[in-house]
Amino acid sequence: MSHLSPVYPNHVNIINFIRGIEPREEVDLVEPVREQLALVQKHGLRATWLLQYDALINPDFTDLLVNEADAGQEIGVWFEIVQPLTEKAGIPWRGRFPWDWHSHIAFSVGYTPEERERLADVLMEDFRAKFGHYPQSVGSWFMDAHLLGYLSDRYHIVSSCNCKDQWGTDGYTLWGGYWNQAYYPSRLNGFMPAQTEANQIPVPVFRMLGSDPIYQYDAKLGGNGQAVITLEPVYSGKEGGGGIPEWVEWFYDVNFRQEQVSFGYTQVGQENSFGWSAMKDGLIQQVDLLAVKQAEGVLKVETLAESGRWFRRQYPVTPAASISALTDWRGEGRQSVWYNNRNYRLNLLNNDGELWIRDIHRFDEQYVERYLDATCPDKNAHYDTLPVVDSARWSDEQTSAGLRPVRYDSEGNAVPVNVQSLETDETVEGELTILARLEGGHELRIRCADQAIAINSDMPNWGLLMEWADVEDLPEIRLEPETIGYVFNGHPYKLGLSGVRQADRSNGGNGASRIELRAAGNEMLLSF
Repeated sequence: MSHLSPVYPNHVNIINFIRGIEPREEVDLVEPVREQLALVQKHGLRATWLLQYDALINPDFTDLLVNEADAGQEIGVWFEIVQPLTEKAGIPWRGRFPWDWHSHIAFSVGYTPEERERLADVLMEDFRAKFGHYPQSVGSWFMDAHLLGYLSDRYHIVSSCNCKDQWGTDGYTLWGGYWNQAYYPSRLNGFMPAQTEANQIPVPVFRMLGSDPIYQYDAKLGGNGQAVITLEPVYSGKEGGGGIPEWVEWFYDVNFRQEQVSFGYTQVGQENSFGWSAMKDGLIQQVDLLAVKQAEGVLKVETLAESGRWFRRQYPVTPAASISALTDWRGEGRQSVWYNNRNYRLNLLNNDGELWIRDIHRFDEQYVERYLDATCPDKNAHYDTLPVVDSARWSDEQTSAGLRPVRYDSEGNAVPVNVQSLETDETVEGELTILARLEGGHELRIRCADQAIAINSDMPNWGLLMEWADVEDLPEIRLEPETIGYVFNGHPYKLGLSGVRQADRSNGGNGASRIELRAAGNEMLLSF
């Protein structure tokens, strides 16, 4: 079966991006590109090759692609900034090496808006001089809204991609965004999904690397930020990753299910600077399995530009999407469900019987990114959205932050519920319903809709308990009549509350804070 079955709406991009220099170690940078190209063409698969400027001006890479790539291959641009690009644009080079990975050197946020346009003009014109047309896809680990808007308005790119959510990895943070799939960014914030067509950049941004939907969110912090648990084939630690065949098979299964709110998605591939030997085994297994699943009609492998054009035809604004990881490859009893739409994201975790909403972030197209007009001063770039609940950032050794369903005992104490299993229903367009079967025969039903989360239960005397530790970078959190009010990074927002009989704020000990919401009946509504 050669085409995507209509009952499996799953899309895959093989994206390999190409650097022309690796100053940290001696590595053959051409070999991975040659082997990756042979691998995808062996299976007749489409792929996207994104050239950094130092690779664009190096015939070792461009001649290989021009002479050996078939018609199913897309060539685009990887927008990291290198010394020959700045020099041609008339901008002094400030890096330690001809390619310097620090945020204020390699990425657009380190340059003024006017400099970003000059860099883009040189890159796009030199690409056209080489290939006869402007690229349709431009990717980067992160890209500011000014540059994205400029590439859209002037050069009419149709697709982009950026890094997964991460905290501090390689010096930069992307936190609270649209977890997977793709979104239209706000004109004011390249990381923030827009709510309206009028204020969005009409270029879908696909999230790269394939994050583990259970374990990446709260992966441990170290000297280089969060650990990486993704589909990248060079990662094969005990935590999971794309170099472990069992993990890859599990990851494909949970991402490419038959039932989807809109569509399933992941990106496969690896940057050439890791070298072929490090990625070889994992990438071959991943691509072999993709070929099998495409033949079975489970998914469709296409170029990034093809995915962008399809997305733009299908969705005038960012659609809802989900990932339901109802099995745990480690066998530790965890289930994780992600839901995103253009207004918010939510993550629910079953931690071997312990149930809680560990993440809600609100999306607001009016929240201006830090680098829209300003430049990033150092290697620590930071993109975020608006936290409502954030277990990973608001917890400490004494307090596990989150929003937990509870029941109240005869003395009025909140007792966490114990969940036996989770099920999902994604048959209503744009919505996700999660059914939690609880001990004692009760149920909890969470329905994620466009602008509200409806939580229903047949438990008597139930409610929600929100807890957080006294940690850095908390928003201001206020309990108000019928709302919880927040101020984060100077930006105010609210979470609407209805179906609440009683709401109280108190101290939970060890410096922690809590808000208790007691349900008035069977349903409580959280609205955005």
